[in-house]
Amino acid sequence: MNWNDLATALFGADHAVRADGVFLSGTGQLDGRTLAVIGSTDHAAIGFDLALRQAQAVLQVVVDAPGRPILLLIDTQGQQLRRHDEMLGIHRAMAHLGQCIDLARRQGHAVLGLVYDQALSGGFITSGLMADACDALPGAEIRVMRLPAMARITRLPEAMLAELSQANPVFAPGVANYVAMGGVRRLWQGDLTEALRLALADLPAADERARDGLARGGRRLADTVIRQVLSA
Repeated sequence: MNWNDLATALFGADHAVRADGVFLSGTGQLDGRTLAVIGSTDHAAIGFDLALRQAQAVLQVVVDAPGRPILLLIDTQGQQLRRHDEMLGIHRAMAHLGQCIDLARRQGHAVLGLVYDQALSGGFITSGLMADACDALPGAEIRVMRLPAMARITRLPEAMLAELSQANPVFAPGVANYVAMGGVRRLWQGDLTEALRLALADLPAADERARDGLARGGRRLADTVIRQVLSA
């Protein structure tokens, strides 16, 4: 689903979400309430400039519309792999984006992520995974690292990782595995406006991803370790 079809399905044809290149921003109306919409499209690579544009948009909502819910529409191939962006400090720009989203949450803005197409690597970590909750459409593609790249980094045979991915969601790409691990809270089916309404109505007050991962069998130790550390 492209971003305009999605915005229309969520808010109706009179939505005010606009694309400026791969950068999405604007507003939509839900039950008489205005939502801020920020995101990306066309499998955008999140580089230095785009990360700062998204961060600026988040801060503008905090300043201009206190308490307004923020919907993050996510379609990214991950961070921009260019020397230019590395020299400018892409790591700091992406960290700044994550901090701005965290600031919005602390200032009382409900922040909901929605992966509607593709979510890879750092572009996902500093957006959807920084929200109060992150949901996805069933056809979304989510992964942090391809198995060949994981094999090079870990120096484990790719065949071994492929075998592990059959039984352990941590090693496997795909939206269903991220649901199992708790990184994605739920998949939206049917009426997307109703799905958005329900998603905003039951945003968690605390980070429940490790608990969800344990309950769903995707992350069996994270919640236990977190509780042991907190009680130490």
